[in-house]
Amino acid sequence: MNNASDKSARAIKKSSKRHAKKTSVSAARLTALKTLIQVFNGRSLSAVQAQTIDKLDDARDRGLANEIVNGVLRWRWQLEAFTSLLMEKTLRPKDFDVQLVLWLALYEIKECRAPDYAIINDAVELVRLPDGKRPGKKWAAGLVNAVLRRFVREQEKLVASIRDGQAIYSHPRWILEKTKADWPKDWKQILEANNQRPAFWLRVNALQYSAEQYQALLAESDIASDITALSGVDHALKLHAGLDVRTLPGFENGTVSVQDVGAQLAAALLNVTADNRVLDLCAAPGGKTCHLLERHSAMDALTVVELEEKRMLRVRENLQRLKLASRVELIVADSCAYKQWWNGVQFDRILIDAPCSASGVIRRHPDIKTLRRDTDVATLVALQSEILSSAWHMLAPEGELLYVTCSVFKDENQHQIKNFLSQNNDAVEIVIDAGWGRACDFGRQLLPGEHDADGFYFCRIKKRL
Repeated sequence: MNNASDKSARAIKKSSKRHAKKTSVSAARLTALKTLIQVFNGRSLSAVQAQTIDKLDDARDRGLANEIVNGVLRWRWQLEAFTSLLMEKTLRPKDFDVQLVLWLALYEIKECRAPDYAIINDAVELVRLPDGKRPGKKWAAGLVNAVLRRFVREQEKLVASIRDGQAIYSHPRWILEKTKADWPKDWKQILEANNQRPAFWLRVNALQYSAEQYQALLAESDIASDITALSGVDHALKLHAGLDVRTLPGFENGTVSVQDVGAQLAAALLNVTADNRVLDLCAAPGGKTCHLLERHSAMDALTVVELEEKRMLRVRENLQRLKLASRVELIVADSCAYKQWWNGVQFDRILIDAPCSASGVIRRHPDIKTLRRDTDVATLVALQSEILSSAWHMLAPEGELLYVTCSVFKDENQHQIKNFLSQNNDAVEIVIDAGWGRACDFGRQLLPGEHDADGFYFCRIKKRL
């Protein structure tokens, strides 16, 4: 390299360093933006998070990025209302990333503790940053600065001015209207619960500890927890604060798992005895599968079916960590195409953890509000019906089936079961008499937020001789 080129290279390097320093932004906010862009492009948050937020080195950055991303996805419709009030013109579709920068900054200003000036400065720098081959949008810096500073000045007035239910409850209109129609007395409670941060529930492995014993073990590590009062669940603990699950005592040895307390009802409701042949359909990620094995230590005839190998991998990982893999037969197959994999020997108990809209677990997965479409429900109802029909062929006379969804929509729940019972004369409901949730025409519904649980539907059905 000649002297002139050397000087030029050094000058460019120097200039780049100055530019990098000038435009440096919080790693958490930059990662939050990258994560949100992928979610709004159609990917689930759980899939994206592993490649973005979880790779941040600093725990504080991970915490802030998580807070921003989940906050924006929860309050998107309210944040959208704020930007429409604060801007004279809507942004073009190709400038949606600028809209996202505004949303994440608005959420932070409204809900987080960081100084307003720091949030605004980072937002301005975020729109200036180049993204891959695309240059930064310097033209948007002034706009972002002006919109956010105005929000700081007029926040109270702007919040009070919102009247539309979609913005007040921050749900897409179709979910809002469907929830109203299905639960006319409870819809506000449901929507408000959906916007709360979820509780951090653990399931203690009954093969190793009682809930009380593990609670004492947590206390030794200064981890505070509460034992649930939900009847039918005897190994659930709620942590007072979130943490990295890998730091929990005995986690790597299968002592404890993360599972919502509502989901833990399934293992008790299936009513398994030691000699039962049990089938678990649509099992991934395997929480209910593992709980069945923990709760029923004498049971060793459990067949697990999942459609996709990558989803079955999650089941395998959980079984291996809990040292339960030897007691299970895993089959990667279509539950509906049962003739292709079933050996003809009927099962005594069948658990269907049915694919559904996931409308009962929105508080835990706020991206559902953005990714799910109203047309999805009819498609899912048809699939659920087909799975139920296939399972019924494989259930022995006098056998029992437990149908479970994490939905609050009646089309997927009691209406689905009503149709099934009307089409199968040998099917009869076993009424669930419990101190939780509410009795439906068929089955029982636990609504989001009740007992600090997610929303689940359960129905027990017996096959008559």
